[in-house]
Amino acid sequence: MAALGCGVSAVAQVLWLVSLQAEPAYLTHLLPAQLLGGAGVGLAIPSLLGAGSAALPAAHFGTGSGILNMVRQVGTVLGVAGLVAALTASAADPLTAFTREQVTYPGRRIALVVDGSNSMILPFETSQLKTTVNRTYFTAVASAERFMRLRMNGPYRDLIALIQFGNNAYVVTPFTTDYENVLLSIRLISDPVNWARFSDGGTTILEGIAEAARLFKAFEFTNASGNLMVVFSDGIDDQLQLKGQTMDRVVATARESAIPVYMIRTAFKRKFGDVREDRLWQPAIERTGGRFYPASDEATILRAVEDIDRLSAGRIDVREYTAYQPRFAGYALAAVALWLSAMVLKLSVRSLRTFP
Repeated sequence: MAALGCGVSAVAQVLWLVSLQAEPAYLTHLLPAQLLGGAGVGLAIPSLLGAGSAALPAAHFGTGSGILNMVRQVGTVLGVAGLVAALTASAADPLTAFTREQVTYPGRRIALVVDGSNSMILPFETSQLKTTVNRTYFTAVASAERFMRLRMNGPYRDLIALIQFGNNAYVVTPFTTDYENVLLSIRLISDPVNWARFSDGGTTILEGIAEAARLFKAFEFTNASGNLMVVFSDGIDDQLQLKGQTMDRVVATARESAIPVYMIRTAFKRKFGDVREDRLWQPAIERTGGRFYPASDEATILRAVEDIDRLSAGRIDVREYTAYQPRFAGYALAAVALWLSAMVLKLSVRSLRTFP
C-alpha cells in the first residue's frame, strides 16, 4: 500500500510540474521538493487510512537462484532509472542551445495596399462594413479589415503587411503574424483625423504596387509560392509610367516575382466602364495572375473579399529559429513512464515485491 501511495503521488507530482510549462530554472528548485513531498504523502496514506504503519518490501537475501534474484530487481532498476531521469530533468537543466527547422503552414504572404488619396473622399454607403464616415476611403479600409478577419477566422497562418499610398507609398506595418498589430494599424489609418493629416493626396497606384513588391523582395519572398497582393482603390489613376518604368514593366515585375495582384475598385454606383480607367487596370491586373473587381456597392465588395479569400488557400514555407529550447518535459515524462512500469510490475507480479 505504501509503495502504491509513493508511486502514484510521485507520478502525479511530476505530471503536474510538466503541465506548468514553467522555466527550467524554476522547475530545478521545485522538482526535488515535490518528489520528497510526494514520497512522504505516499508513505503517510496507509496510516491515515488505518492500514497500520508503512513497511518496506520484504527482504529475502540469499534465497532463490541468481537468475531469479536478477529478475526480482527489474522493478527496482526501472524505479532507479526513473529517479535518474527525474534528477537529470531537474538538476542538469537539459536544453537545446539553437535549433532551425523548415515548417509548412496553410496560408499566404499578403500585402494589403490601401489608397489614401484625396479622390477617395467621394461618398460610399455601407451597412455591414464598419466605417467611420460613408466615404470611399473608409469603405476601402473597412474592406481590408474584413478580408483580414476572414483570414484570421480560417485555418491560415498568414504573414500580413499593410501599405498606404497616394503619390508615394508607405509601409505602415511590415510582414508579421502579429494580427493585433496589423488591426491596430488599420484602426489608426481609418481615423478621420489621421487621414486628414495624410498629405500625399495624389493617386499613383503603380507606386503602391511597386512598394509592395519591394517589401516582398526585402523579406526575400520573391519567386516563392504563397505571395499575394490586394489593392483597395477607386481606380481613378491613368498614370502609365512610374519613374521611367511603364505600367507593363511594373506589372511584369510582379508576375515574375510570383505575386498575383487582386484589385477591388471601390466607386459607389459606378459599374465596370463607368470609371474611365477600368479598361486600363483590368487587363494590367489580370496579367499578374490576379483579378480585377469593379465594386459599385457594398454587396459587390463583400463578394469580392470572400472570393479572394477562397482563392487564397495556399501553403507557405517558413524557417523557424529557437534559442535555448528546454528539454525538461522529455526527461520528466521518461521518469513517469519508468516509474509506472516499475509500479505495475511490483503490484502485478508477487515475486517482484521482494528485495533484492
